[in-house]
Amino acid sequence: MSLSNRDKVHNWHPYTQHKTAPDFPAIVKGEGALLWDENGKEYIDAIASWWVNPYGHSNKVIAAAIYKQLTTLEHVLFGGFTHDKAVLLSEKLMEILPSNQEKIFYSDNGSTAVEVAIKVALQYNFNKGIKKTKVIAFEDAFHGDTFAAMAASGISFFTEAFRGSLLEVVRIPVPVKGKEAQSIEALQALAQTGEYAAFIYEPLVQGAAGMVMYAPDALEALMAVCKEYQVFTIADEVMTGFGKTGKTFATDYLSLQPDMMCLSKALTGGTIPMALTTFTQELFDGFYDEDTNKALFHGHTFTANPTGCAAALASIDLLQSAAMQDNIARIHQSHLAFEEKIKQHPRVTTTRVLGVVFALEIATDSEESYYGTLRNKLYDFFIDNGIILRPVGNIVYILPPYIMTEEQLQKVYTTIEKVLEIV
Repeated sequence: MSLSNRDKVHNWHPYTQHKTAPDFPAIVKGEGALLWDENGKEYIDAIASWWVNPYGHSNKVIAAAIYKQLTTLEHVLFGGFTHDKAVLLSEKLMEILPSNQEKIFYSDNGSTAVEVAIKVALQYNFNKGIKKTKVIAFEDAFHGDTFAAMAASGISFFTEAFRGSLLEVVRIPVPVKGKEAQSIEALQALAQTGEYAAFIYEPLVQGAAGMVMYAPDALEALMAVCKEYQVFTIADEVMTGFGKTGKTFATDYLSLQPDMMCLSKALTGGTIPMALTTFTQELFDGFYDEDTNKALFHGHTFTANPTGCAAALASIDLLQSAAMQDNIARIHQSHLAFEEKIKQHPRVTTTRVLGVVFALEIATDSEESYYGTLRNKLYDFFIDNGIILRPVGNIVYILPPYIMTEEQLQKVYTTIEKVLEIV
């Protein structure tokens, strides 16, 4: 029996209705931007395996760092202990994070990084005797699948079953071009009530919404309102972090700095599940007290796992290398050239590019659902043609590994052009 068939016996996959799902390709090998299934079919991984793998599959530099760490210290509890890789990683991160970030809390995935940030915002106020129990977020946001992260997410069918069990979150319009004033007015109306602990946002690019993009100055205006009314700002850079937007963090496009940042995905180069949430000194000081009950009672068994820290250190070194920065710039220029070529296509309504992120929207006669007929047709066409892309409704996006060759990238573009002729 094939791996694909054996998989169906016991495995429950994410975001999958198994009654209607097809057989999944069983991947047995990866190298660079390529993956191979059990039948030898080759795929170009044009979304870096859900945005985690910017330096390529089976990266030898990260693999060597992991191997070395495994032969020294694979894991030690972080409750009551520390280790060299956690110290080194915290010091390395301080070199690249916004200058107001001073403290790091380690966890294991993007959702939990967000969960920690929201808990800190709420408990900070509780510790101070201030009643702020609500959170502000964007419409169509996605911040994860744990409860606080899910509450902050605005894609309703992900959260509908839990509506009555979630933290109170009020949503404001995304400040896309033409809606900046509406977004600012909505935020100001909420912030001035004094009921909101935090405003969480995906800076400049809403990933799961279909790579919706908005301008840095619009976000800065919202952050300024939050600062005025003592509402903490949480930059969810789980997707945008570590080079995706052309800068190390999307926050680097701004002059204002967030109070908290959430990082994961590309943190370890797609090797070991790991995440972190960063904080200002002010937030940390809100928990620093003789009263033990004011501590942050949150933790994960694999917090600051030494092997994950070693992978993260190697990944950051790769990101900062001249070769990788040249790759990011090259892909950005290729995206711009493809955008110029494709934006006049009669089936294309909008295009957008930021860093290595490219997205286009396909014209449809009716509103296309997230996992609707058009989306599935597009997805199947790409898979059949050896390209891994996951359209969001009628939006096709590319978010490739930085090491993808120009030849591979052109094949992705050509395949998108082909699909526009048949949908």
